[in-house]
Amino acid sequence: MTGADVLLLALGAVAVGAGVLVVTTRHLVRAGLYLVVCLGALAGDFLVLSAELVAWVQVLIYVGAVVVLLLFAVMLTRAPIGASDDLDRPGWSAALIGGGAGLGLTVLLVDAYRWSSVALPAAGTAERLGEQIFQSWVLPFEVLSVLLLSALVGAIVLSRPDIGRPAPQREATAAPAVRVDVEPGGRR
Repeated sequence: MTGADVLLLALGAVAVGAGVLVVTTRHLVRAGLYLVVCLGALAGDFLVLSAELVAWVQVLIYVGAVVVLLLFAVMLTRAPIGASDDLDRPGWSAALIGGGAGLGLTVLLVDAYRWSSVALPAAGTAERLGEQIFQSWVLPFEVLSVLLLSALVGAIVLSRPDIGRPAPQREATAAPAVRVDVEPGGRR
C-alpha cells in the first residue's frame, strides 16, 4: 500500500464521516458546514487521483457556490439556526434504506467485476474535458443554473411576507370625533 493509497483512504473516511454528520446533525447551519468538509475531502481525493481540474471545479462550484447558496437560503428563509426538533426524526427507516442500497451496490459491483483488475483509459486533458462539457453536457449545466436561480428566487419570496399576498386592510378605528366650527369668514 503506497502513501497515495493511504491518503486516498483517509480522505475517503473524512468524506464519509462528514457525510454521516450532515444527515445526523440537528443543526441546519452545522449540516451545511459539514457538507463543506465532505465536498472538500472529495476534492482532495480528486487531487490524489491526479484529476486537478475536476478537484478545482469541485471546490469552485460545489464548495464555493452551492454551499454558499444553501447557507444564504437558510438565512433568507429564517430557518432555525439552533437545534431543531423538525430535524430530529427516527433514523431507522433511512438507515435501512441506505444500508440496503449500499449492500445492493456492493453485490452488484462484486458480481460485475469479480475482483478483477480493470484497465483504465488514457488520462484526459483539459481540452477534451472542455469539449465534452460544452458539446455534450451544456444543456444539463443550463438546466442546473435555472434550477439554482429559481431556488434563490423562491427563498427570497418565502422570506418576504409582503410579496404575493394581498395587503391587509386596515380597520377603521373609532376615534372620538372632534367638531370644529368654522365661520364663513375663516374665523372659529
